[in-house]
Amino acid sequence: MESPSETPTLRALLSRPALRLRLVETAQVPTEALDREVRWVHSTDLADPTPFLSEGLVLLTTGTQFEGRPDAQYAEYVERLAGRGVVGLGFGTEVVREGVPQTLADACVAAGMPLFEVPYETPFIAVARANAEAIAAQAYSRRSWALAAQRAIALAALRPDGFGATVAELAKQLDAWVGMFDAAGELMREHPIGGLDAATAAALHDEVDGVLRRGARAGSSLRLGETPFSLQTLGRGGHLRGVIAIGAGDLDQEGRGVVTSVIAMAGLALEQQQGLSRARTSLRTGLVHSLASGDPALARRISRDLWGPLPAAPVVVALTDAAAARVDGILELLELRADERRGAVFFGRIDDGLVIVGSAGDLAAVEEVVDRFAVRAGLSDPAAYESFADALGQARTARDRGTAAITAFAEVARSGVLSALSDEARTLARAELAPLVEHDAAQGARLVETLRSWLDHDCSHEATATALGVHRHTVRTRLAAVDRVLGRDLASFATRAELWAALRALDAPSR
Repeated sequence: MESPSETPTLRALLSRPALRLRLVETAQVPTEALDREVRWVHSTDLADPTPFLSEGLVLLTTGTQFEGRPDAQYAEYVERLAGRGVVGLGFGTEVVREGVPQTLADACVAAGMPLFEVPYETPFIAVARANAEAIAAQAYSRRSWALAAQRAIALAALRPDGFGATVAELAKQLDAWVGMFDAAGELMREHPIGGLDAATAAALHDEVDGVLRRGARAGSSLRLGETPFSLQTLGRGGHLRGVIAIGAGDLDQEGRGVVTSVIAMAGLALEQQQGLSRARTSLRTGLVHSLASGDPALARRISRDLWGPLPAAPVVVALTDAAAARVDGILELLELRADERRGAVFFGRIDDGLVIVGSAGDLAAVEEVVDRFAVRAGLSDPAAYESFADALGQARTARDRGTAAITAFAEVARSGVLSALSDEARTLARAELAPLVEHDAAQGARLVETLRSWLDHDCSHEATATALGVHRHTVRTRLAAVDRVLGRDLASFATRAELWAALRALDAPSR
C-alpha cells in the first residue's frame, strides 16, 4: 500500500538532525533491527521496568539504576528488555556519567539490541515528542490515503465495466493481486490479469469453493505457497453472491476500511442484479413449461433472440434434486456456460428441480453441476423436442429411483416395471397374502412357497414339484388350498398376475 509519510522507526528517529542522537558504533546490530516500527518512546531508570513496558517501545535511561552495581547487571537488564519486545535503548550521557558504558554496549551486541547515545543537550521529552509527531503524521497520511482510495474506487465503480474497474483500482491502491469470484466460484475479474501461477490459482479456487459451500458470511486468511491471501464474502448468509480474494497479508485499519467499502459496493451491485436474474430465471422456467406442453416453436424463437439457439436435437434432459443446495450458484454457473457455449446448453427451474438440456452426447454442463455442487441428477434417453414432456418424465424417474450421482433412465428401465412399485404397493401386497402367511404359520404348511414356485415356473405342476422335491399331486393339493384360503380362482390369469406382482412387491427393497 502506498504511504507517503515515513514510518516511525528507530532509523528515522536517529536521522533527525535536531536531536543529535548517535548510534553507538560498538553496538553493531542487524540492519532490520533499526527498521522496526517504534510505537512509543518512554524513559525510566528502574532496574526492572519490564512490567510497565509494551512491545515496540524505545526505552531511554540515564543509567542511575546501574550505579554501584556489578557489570553483570547490564547483561541481565538488556536481556529483560529484549524479552519484553523493546526495539531500542537510548542512554543519556553527562547526567550520571560520561559516555556510554562499554559493558552496556557489549550486552546490547549480545542481545541484538540497538543502542544509541542521547547527548545532555537533548531532553528525553524531545525524543519522545519527535516520535509521537511521526506517529501522528503517519496516521494522518494513512487516513488521507484511505479517503483518496475510496474516492478513486467509487469513481471506478461508475465506469461501464464497474466490477472490472473496481477490482483494478483496489489492486492498484493495495499494490496487490485482487480477484472477484461469482456465486458459482468462477473467477469473474482479476487484476493484474494472470497474476497468479496455475498451482496457486487452482488452490485458491478450491478455497473459494469451500467458502461458498459453507454458505456463511465470513472473512478468512490463508497462505498458499509464499503468498498470503484474505477472502471476504459478498452477499447475505445463505445467499452468498461471491468472494473477493486479496493477495496480501494483514491489512491495517485503513486498508481494511477500503476493502470494506469495496465489499459494500460490490454486494449492493450484486443484490441489485438479483431482480434481473430472477426475471431471467422466470423466463427460462416459462420456456421449459412451453417445451413440456408440446410447443417448442415459442421456446426456440425466444431463446434464439435472447440466448442463442436451443441445443440441437436429439437432446438429453437432466433433472436435479428438488431441494438442491446453492441453487443461485448453479444458475450462475449455467448462465456462464450458456454464454460461453451458445446453443450448447439450456436450463430452467421447475417445481421439483432444475432442468438442464443439452445435445445427446454432450453432458459437460450436467457433470460439472453434479461434481461442483454435490447434487444428484437423472438423465432421459435422447429425444426430439416434440417428446420433451416424456423425456422430462424419464429424467424425473431416473433421478428419483437412481442411487448414483447421475442416473440414466436406460439403467432404471432395465430393472423392469415392477421395480417401481411403491411402499403403498407393498402394503397392499402384505394384506393380499396375509391369509396364506397366517395359514402357513398356524398349520406348518408351505402354501406361500408353493405359490411362488408355481408362478415362477410358468404354472407348471411338474416343474414346481421338481423344484420343491415333492409329488405333483402334492402341488395340486396345496394350490387348491391357496384357492380356498384366499377365496380366489388360480385358473384366472388376472388372479395369477396379481398374486405374482404381490410376491414381487414383497421382495422389492423399500425406498
